[in-house]
Parts: sequence; structure tokens; C-alpha cells
Amino acid sequence: MTDNGYQERVGQLVEPGERVLAVAKTEVAHGALPADPPAADSAEPSGSGRGGGVSGVLLNLISPVISFPAGDRFVDRITHGIAGRGAPGSAASTLQHSRRPVPPATTLEDTILVVTDQRFLVCASGPVKLWSNKADDERAVAGTRIVWSAPRAAVADARVGWHRLNPKRLRIEFTDGSWLAFTVPIAEPGKPLREIAAALTGR
Repeated sequence: MTDNGYQERVGQLVEPGERVLAVAKTEVAHGALPADPPAADSAEPSGSGRGGGVSGVLLNLISPVISFPAGDRFVDRITHGIAGRGAPGSAASTLQHSRRPVPPATTLEDTILVVTDQRFLVCASGPVKLWSNKADDERAVAGTRIVWSAPRAAVADARVGWHRLNPKRLRIEFTDGSWLAFTVPIAEPGKPLREIAAALTGR
């Protein structure tokens, strides 16, 4: 699916007079992510605490079905590296949590980054299918909604560069010191991510 359909849909979602500068379909990068917001921590079931220690890490490695948060973070860090940092409630923390539904979603959604002349937005599409036709794509675009936003002034920097074997990783840094990375599949062009970075920084 191209970003053109999303561009038109996003134009319907922004405020009157707000000008869309860049749109990119992407995903939060794999790896260790910032801490969850405080409200998300309190909403976790009591049996899923953040403990687990060495036994949790070993269980994560032995069986992906068994999940302990500490083990998840350790495996992510070793396998993919670090995809973001930030204190609970920071911009990166709330952004990444907005794209990780709780409880885990049973459908797939696209993540769409949007830069306007006023805000940085993160949108989620309607449900998408792995093998989709035109009607499926149109329904996914029509279901797109804004799930997170921040003023442009909250973004300190944005740049696209290499991370391990991926040359197309967008890192967005916020003025509160937190940051989060986004990627596209290796086979897809990195131009939309570079356009997001340019729109956020003016470079």
C-alpha cells in the first residue's frame, strides 16, 4: 500500500488550517524500548510483574510463549539493540505505548507518522491484511485515526541513519531527553522517513 491514501486521510484528521508536511508508513523499531507510562504499569495484571530475574530471561529464551517483561527486554536488547530510551511518562514512553495495544491486538495495523506545520502526529490504520486487495486497503485507510500527538516544539532532533544492517532507521529525539526509533522493511525506500526527519528539523 502506498502512502498516498494515508496522505488524503490524514488531511481529513488534522485541524482546519493545519498543513500536512510529511507522511510515512513505518513501524516502531525492534529492540529495547522506553519504560511504559505509569498508568500502564498500574494497569498490568498482578501476575505479570516486572520481576522474573535470571529465570525469566531463561524462560523467554527457551519458550517465546512464556513471557516475563524483564526477559523480554533482555532478549530484545541482545537481538535488536536499543530502540528507544525514556523515563515513564516521557514523550517516547507514551508514544511507543500508544502503538502497543494492551491487551495484545489480534489484528495488524499500520503505523503512520505525520508532520504538520503545528504538530508531530502518530496514527494507526484500520485492520490490515497480509494478503489484501484494493477494498481491504481502502478500509484500512478509512479506519485511520490519531493515537498520539505532540507540538512540533517537543521534538529536539530527527535523523535517518544506519543501525546494524538497516540503513533506514529514523531516530526522533524529544526535548525531555527521550527518544524512539522507527524503521521500514529493507525492501522499502527510506525516502518517506527522510521526509519526516526533514519536516521535523527543517534540514
